[in-house]
Amino acid sequence: MGERVRGRTRAWRAAPAAVLLTVLTGCSGFLVPAGEGEHTPTPSTHAAPPPAPSATPPVADVPAQGPDPSPTPTPTPTGDCPASGAVVTMGEVQALLMSRAAVLTLTNCGSKPYRVDGYPSVQALGEEGERLPVKVNPAGSKFGRDQGPEALTLKPGATVRSMLAWVSTQEGGELIMADALELAAAPDAGARVHPLEGHDIRYMDELNITAWRAELPE
Repeated sequence: MGERVRGRTRAWRAAPAAVLLTVLTGCSGFLVPAGEGEHTPTPSTHAAPPPAPSATPPVADVPAQGPDPSPTPTPTPTGDCPASGAVVTMGEVQALLMSRAAVLTLTNCGSKPYRVDGYPSVQALGEEGERLPVKVNPAGSKFGRDQGPEALTLKPGATVRSMLAWVSTQEGGELIMADALELAAAPDAGARVHPLEGHDIRYMDELNITAWRAELPE
């Protein structure tokens, strides 16, 4: 996007200054060489005879070893899959002729078949999570035409895709700056928030979205 920003200003907060922590190490007193200041006994003139060799060599103590403990099973994460059984992720931003787009992928993360027939649910969010008035059109773009909805049933682990494009209109006024996109497989499915920090796609006029399909539009 980035080809036009009309009158949008925003106050940026200065990052807090870093705190320099200096660790001082020291020692009190003086180091004393080994043996200095200690009384050394006078050796006896009559040395004791060496001990007789043992007939049986000593055996080193070996700690008793029990059975190997059973490995602790790694729990399977369940918080990544909404109750609807479908999760939507956003891919890398693509650039083409001053336009921007990203591929949305719907994955059946549940254990049952998931039926899809329609378009993704996309909502622009502000800094405080409020919904912004960014229009989302069921339409194609320079990145591919919209082929319309198709009823599909996804097995667990199966995916479908959609193309989300940032577009500008002649009637568009001041660009709206969004901090995130709320994405879901459908309006009534569990949504995820995708931050837009660090992208020029934060500035929006309208968004175009294609229907869920097994293959991306051309």
